[in-house]
Amino acid sequence: MGAMSVWHWVILLVVVALVFGTGKLKNLGSDLGGAIRGFKEGMKDESGSDEKAASEENSARK
Repeated sequence: MGAMSVWHWVILLVVVALVFGTGKLKNLGSDLGGAIRGFKEGMKDESGSDEKAASEENSARK
């Protein structure tokens, strides 16, 4: 009862495309991709700065 069949998903996608239009959906997809890319870069920068701070702290102790 809780699982949706393939036909349910197809009908849902058609309704969403009719409501929002394909142009808005394309823009939404590119915006979402850019946000995910920015999040990944932010996480990479943060972990890199954490490692850099840890190495500087270790070198200061020596």
